[in-house]
Amino acid sequence: MPGRGPAAYHRSMPSTRPSPRLRRLSPAAWVSLAWGVGAVFTFLMRQRLPGESGPSVTAGVLYYRWDGVATLVLAAALNVAGCRRLDRRPLRAVGLLLASAVVASTSLSVAEIPMAQFLAVDVALYFVAANASRRTGAVALSLALGTLAGYLTVRLLSRWPVGLSAELAVALTAVIAWLLGSAARQAREHVEAARVQAAAQAVTAERLRIARELHDMVAHSIGVIALQAGAARRVIDRQPAMARVALGEIETTGRETLSGLRRMLGALRASEPVPAPLTPSPGLADVARLAEATTAAGVRVEVRRLGEPGPLPPEIDVSAYRIVQEAITNVVRHSGAGSCQVTIERRGEELTIEVLDGGHGSGAASGTGWGLVGMRERVALLHGEFAAGPLAGGGFLVSVRLPVPAAVS
Repeated sequence: MPGRGPAAYHRSMPSTRPSPRLRRLSPAAWVSLAWGVGAVFTFLMRQRLPGESGPSVTAGVLYYRWDGVATLVLAAALNVAGCRRLDRRPLRAVGLLLASAVVASTSLSVAEIPMAQFLAVDVALYFVAANASRRTGAVALSLALGTLAGYLTVRLLSRWPVGLSAELAVALTAVIAWLLGSAARQAREHVEAARVQAAAQAVTAERLRIARELHDMVAHSIGVIALQAGAARRVIDRQPAMARVALGEIETTGRETLSGLRRMLGALRASEPVPAPLTPSPGLADVARLAEATTAAGVRVEVRRLGEPGPLPPEIDVSAYRIVQEAITNVVRHSGAGSCQVTIERRGEELTIEVLDGGHGSGAASGTGWGLVGMRERVALLHGEFAAGPLAGGGFLVSVRLPVPAAVS
């Protein structure tokens, strides 16, 4: 059938421990076991058990005769045939199991199909509803209920006794078995949908992380290169030595950026997941070097450190550095300011970062770029607070508050 049995399903799932023995049984084995239990129960009900004055149910006329035994053998053969087709042709299998229940009931001299003879059908309905499509499960239930109704109709037309209340109970067990199977299928579909959604969210998060890394790396490097190129162009005729220094800085920055891009692309092309960061992880300890490089490019960066120095979790350290880097890049590209001030304060379980420039305060907050978006995403992932915008008296301020776990504070 379209779905798979529990054994096949559990084999497809990775596991560190062996499955329980009962779970290793196939649907066909469960149906066969149910039929056998029903047959044994039927036999015991027609025997005088210890403590009873007589059998609970009177045996039918054919029950112990050769034709009754032949009927039982035929019912067993139909059950085996149905079990063998349960995986590939579920509706045909249910039809054979229903025929087995009808044949097994004929030699019992009863007014309905007893629940014991219908037990195998109930188990089959569960597996069909759990593993096949909704339509196939609904058709299988309709076949079961239709067979029960047809059996009673034939007896009514033949003017034979009819056990309507007992048959209603049998029909109720069929509906319950179908509902349980449908619930199992829906639960499995929900788990699969959640797994697919989690995988998609992981891919999206990784794409955003790579996009932020690329933006932070390339945008800052290109900003520095643009400043150095402008300085070289202005002094190349009057001060060629300074122009050569600026061109050397451009070459160094370009090589470092290309090297970082190669490492990132190499990690992305790797066949196995790479748990390590895509590039060597910078941190707040590298802000001084960042400030020196930007100052050498023409925009003076002053760094102030306040509060209590101490270790930071790697994810906070890297994100804090990237936020400072992107804020300085925005100063270089958008503010038109000749300097900016970076304040890093560690106080208790909180890290505060402020980047203030004295430029015209436009452009960086226009919302057309991805710099502020990336900073906001980084802060949100760390459950911090982010604010950025022009000041009333001129200039632009980026303010970030990041919580620091008490374990490292």
